[in-house]
Amino acid sequence: MSEREGTAAKSPVLSEEADVTTLVPRSLRVSAALSWRFLVVIAALYVIIWLVGYLSVVVIPLSIALLLAALLAPAVAQLVKAKFPRGLAAAIVLIGGLGLLGGLLTFVIIQFTDGLPELQKQLNESLDQIKNWLVNGPIHLRQEQIQEFIDKAFSFLKDNQAALTNSALTTASTVGEILTGFVLTLFILIFFLAGGDQIWGFLVKGVPQRVRSRVDVAGRRGFASLVSYVRATALVAVVDAVGIGIGVAILGVPLVVPLATLVFLLAFVPIIGAVVAGTVAVLIALVTKGFITALIVLAVVIGVMQLESHVLQPLLLGRAVRLHPLAVVLAITGGLVAAGIAGALLAVPLLAVLNAGIRSLLHEVDPVPEEVDVLHDQGARPNERTPEEDEEQGGQSAETP
Repeated sequence: MSEREGTAAKSPVLSEEADVTTLVPRSLRVSAALSWRFLVVIAALYVIIWLVGYLSVVVIPLSIALLLAALLAPAVAQLVKAKFPRGLAAAIVLIGGLGLLGGLLTFVIIQFTDGLPELQKQLNESLDQIKNWLVNGPIHLRQEQIQEFIDKAFSFLKDNQAALTNSALTTASTVGEILTGFVLTLFILIFFLAGGDQIWGFLVKGVPQRVRSRVDVAGRRGFASLVSYVRATALVAVVDAVGIGIGVAILGVPLVVPLATLVFLLAFVPIIGAVVAGTVAVLIALVTKGFITALIVLAVVIGVMQLESHVLQPLLLGRAVRLHPLAVVLAITGGLVAAGIAGALLAVPLLAVLNAGIRSLLHEVDPVPEEVDVLHDQGARPNERTPEEDEEQGGQSAETP
């Protein structure tokens, strides 16, 4: 065999037994490897999201119960420190919370019922003013045109009576699901408050021994971040409700207490809740007090929201969960698209928990689960130290007698 034939036999390009991957450019091989791994991750996330949606009847009450447990856990801890049995402390806090919520809702309903006749009267007066403006104003509509529009509206309602009936039945079914979810949330919350530590300890036992402490600490950091988030959000909600309530009360807008309560409740849904509550307040002011008062209420709402976004949230939420505003907006949008209102409500708390847990897994130094105080803001931060701090800590330890 000649030298040329031997070279050809050894060449990977000409040899039939050569590995064809050597012919593929490295950049293409890397891109292909990244692509199929990316597709696998996306498929896994899709399956997880599908499972969560399929089990939403369980997942949503479980998530809300966890949020409520984070809100009520400090009160239970205070009663336990006062020598109350944990089960009794959980019962006292839960009954007290339900009593407070029931009393607040009852007061709001009574206020709304008492103010409804006056609201209807003012609404009728506003509609008459709008009608007069349409007839005598720059548009100069005829009375017959307005009556024709009203008749068409009633005809539309009559023609779509079946669809409206189906919507009412769907609404009734939704109310039933909400009541079922409320009962399930209450049942889960009882066990979270009475034995949350035992439940978490049981779950951690399923983790391999070599990483159990890290996972345990990461979970505790995540729950501490959730406690900090709920506490800070409640403070922000109180400030929003008081600020807007005082503003609409000074302007003489009716239903002050229901409006303030609505602002407080919707403040737990970041960004979207504030927009919805502010819109409702402005519309009620527009209907009952006119255009000028509505503009003033809009200014009050904008001022309170600016105080929230530029002072309260950076000071409270930023310190508690350390989330960038862009991450918050994207999380709310994604949650709203994926799961509606429930997704928007739970997106930011989930992001806060994941942020604290992942940071703990990546940066935790010598994790000791017993040292994590989940009811303190510092508990959400990993015990990470720089080399200079380690040297300083070592020097201080050496000087200690």
